[in-house]
Amino acid sequence: MLRGMINRLRGQVRIRAECAFPERVLNLCGAQDLAFWDLQWESPTAFTFRLSRKDWKTLRQAGRNLDCEFDLVGLEGAPYFLLRFRHRQALLIGLMACALGLFLGSFFIWDFQVEGNETVPTERILRALEKNGVGLGTFGLSLNGEDIRNHVLLDVPELVWIGVNVSGCRASVQVRERTPPPVMIDRREPCNLVARRAGLVKRVQTIGGVSCVVPGVAVTEGQILISGVEDTDTVGARVLAGMGKVEARTWYSLTAAMPLTNMEKRYTGREKTGVSLIFGTRRIKFFSNSSIEGAEYDKITSRYPLSLLGVPLPVTAAVEKWRFYETVPAPRTAAQAEKAAETFLTAQLHEMVDPYGEVKSTLCSVRQKGDALLVTLSAECLEEIGETAPIYTEEETG
Repeated sequence: MLRGMINRLRGQVRIRAECAFPERVLNLCGAQDLAFWDLQWESPTAFTFRLSRKDWKTLRQAGRNLDCEFDLVGLEGAPYFLLRFRHRQALLIGLMACALGLFLGSFFIWDFQVEGNETVPTERILRALEKNGVGLGTFGLSLNGEDIRNHVLLDVPELVWIGVNVSGCRASVQVRERTPPPVMIDRREPCNLVARRAGLVKRVQTIGGVSCVVPGVAVTEGQILISGVEDTDTVGARVLAGMGKVEARTWYSLTAAMPLTNMEKRYTGREKTGVSLIFGTRRIKFFSNSSIEGAEYDKITSRYPLSLLGVPLPVTAAVEKWRFYETVPAPRTAAQAEKAAETFLTAQLHEMVDPYGEVKSTLCSVRQKGDALLVTLSAECLEEIGETAPIYTEEETG
């Protein structure tokens, strides 16, 4: 395949040779050291083959003494293709300008690829880079990696390292996010550990203060679990920070009313499509107006980055499609309403419990009330129920 591409770049010709003794032609090519390929026999005395432009001239001169007829079947390759435009100067100039533009454009950045970020949005990183002179159309050879790193890290303090590597028209941005330090607990601030919600205590781990509950005891919301007031035999009561962990079994009961009639989308079949080209940060629309008032629709935008011969261009084709619909009432079965309510309540339950523990078991009950379905989700969880509550001394209140 590579040899074929090289031959087409150099230019090749396809020859038809007809001779009473065709082996003489092949012997002549071997004697003159002429390379040929794609030999195909048409008859016992005629065959076609390909060879380079230079070798064709040599064969034509050396074959004059042979009783052989050579016919030029075709001219192939880049030199003959470009020769067609010798009388079309404007097109030739355009091709040269296009090639020159691609060559010069390869030194500028037209595409970004950000890797390594999990919590920091990609848009924020790109805006920080653009603020410090690294954006679409930036000359890639002029970048100073250390200067970019120092300025971007000041604008995005959540990052601990950033590197920009330019390969052709694409800039690969690699970042490392900063690991947040653990929250420091002030052991000098007097406080109690109280119950955030009611539950049945399963485990108590005391770090500071006096434990007021033991496993197996039921507690109510606001009850003191670990006290920050400690009685001593020598100096009386001592105020300190009551800290620790208290795990308990907790119970939740969430209820949602789900109507048996649901509003659904129904597409009308009317659609509108708009095409635009994005040059760097500029956008050229090929449609008159994109504002639609008083109508319900879904907007779908598709972007297609353009490239030429594998080189990304600073042009992106954007296709926007508007699909119009109307909302109509649609009945749904009790099973569908129950499933929708259970999904909603389960998500709400995990949002409440997951920061402190885990859901152990759930039970869903249903009853109908008028045109709605009342769905109740009962759950048993195991979670951390302690939260700190400050202790105010006489000096602070005074």
